Amino acid sequence: MTEIITGLYMSPLEILVLLSAVTLVPARWLPPVLRPRVTIAAMAVLVPSAIALSVAGIRWQLLPVLAGAALATPFALSPVLRRFTGRTAWRARWWLALPGTLVCVGSIATGPVVAWAFPVPEFPRPTGEFAVGTRVMQWTDPLRPESFTADPNDRRTVVVQLWYPAQQSPAGAPRAQYLGRTEQEARTVSTALARAVGLPGFLVDGVPHARSRSVFDAPVAGGGERFPVVLFSPGSGGVRTQNTAWAEELASHGYLVAALDHPYDSAAVVLADGRTVDTAIASTGDRDKDNELAVGWTAVRAADLGFVLTQLDALDRGEIADPLTGRLDTARVAVTGHSTGGAAALQAARQDRRFDAVIDLDGYPHGPTSPTLGQPTLALTQAITPGTDPRYLPRLTEALDHSTATTYRLTVPGAAHLTFMDGPLYLPPVPSIVGTLGRNEGPHVVAATTLAFLDATLRNKPGDLAGDLSAYGELSVHRS
Repeated sequence: MTEIITGLYMSPLEILVLLSAVTLVPARWLPPVLRPRVTIAAMAVLVPSAIALSVAGIRWQLLPVLAGAALATPFALSPVLRRFTGRTAWRARWWLALPGTLVCVGSIATGPVVAWAFPVPEFPRPTGEFAVGTRVMQWTDPLRPESFTADPNDRRTVVVQLWYPAQQSPAGAPRAQYLGRTEQEARTVSTALARAVGLPGFLVDGVPHARSRSVFDAPVAGGGERFPVVLFSPGSGGVRTQNTAWAEELASHGYLVAALDHPYDSAAVVLADGRTVDTAIASTGDRDKDNELAVGWTAVRAADLGFVLTQLDALDRGEIADPLTGRLDTARVAVTGHSTGGAAALQAARQDRRFDAVIDLDGYPHGPTSPTLGQPTLALTQAITPGTDPRYLPRLTEALDHSTATTYRLTVPGAAHLTFMDGPLYLPPVPSIVGTLGRNEGPHVVAATTLAFLDATLRNKPGDLAGDLSAYGELSVHRS
């Protein structure tokens, strides 16, 4: 598909169709001397542009534009054809034509509005010194049976996407597909994500067209620097790519980010052999029962995170052949997650002291609160309101208080639950869905705060961490 123009959320072909349709509608109201020229010019642009768009792929957002243009075409062309054939030009009386014109204008105007509400996401340019590369790995844990299947020989498999500091790619190098290695995988995942929240898949059909800012299999950055490691677990039903903008920003500042798909939990996981594993988890509607189930799911995720860290350590030592061998600093590792993934990060840190820091992105702490956390922890949350689960804040406070290290909770004003992932880039800017920070500010706040925390805890960067964090919201510090 033709590149989407930033800010307009439409491609050049789509804009040509829109402008020619807008020009065609008022042609009926022009003086007779101008009407043929304007109509012919509009049609000369509209027809080839619509044909080219059909070949490239028409997004549903453009259908109202095409419908309005189709409705206006016979009324605009009729006087022109009559004149060329020598017949007396005719046009409807104004009081008959006006309602039709308004319908056409309304239909055409709907196109850019819904293109803005459901855009092809444009990813922010990372601000660090490094370009960003990415690759996808698939690992099977021979020691763990797959708890979601009845096959005793089935072993737990996870799909992991790495974002890492890379050399600058040549100009014109294709950027990585969002949501998958291929557009087909991206469509499979996008459809599954929409289905998981009860939306028709066509509403987000622009998302599989998106390209991130990284390049698949780009050469690793030179210089021999070793990169601290950040593991990420997505929200319930979420997928490894749901925080791509955040991962690319961290990688551009010298971190290796490893994000997990959790099969049977993530909405859809496409395996290396082409099989798709759909989610097997679902809410029962009973809050207590759901919390009980979530404890089990969180435990599986925590084990996944520990296993992936083991694999990354093996990769760094050369036991797994990879260009990143010798470049990972697995002595400096943070475990992070969004929503249920945040709960998994907390659990993984309690169980595995190889993790040196924890970031919980608006995640309710499922599972036991013992043993106590021994790592510095940052919890980013939306504002707690009467509509929020009343158990959320006490439970989170308990988890942060029971720590032998300094922990931080930052309440981000204007944030909603989906502010802490890529959602603001492509979902309608409805406050209850993505908050009020806008498409770009939400991802910026999440990246800036977590980067400050990681620099302080993994790199021992001097400075006032509490002061840096408090610039973005209301901060509470829990000291050991």
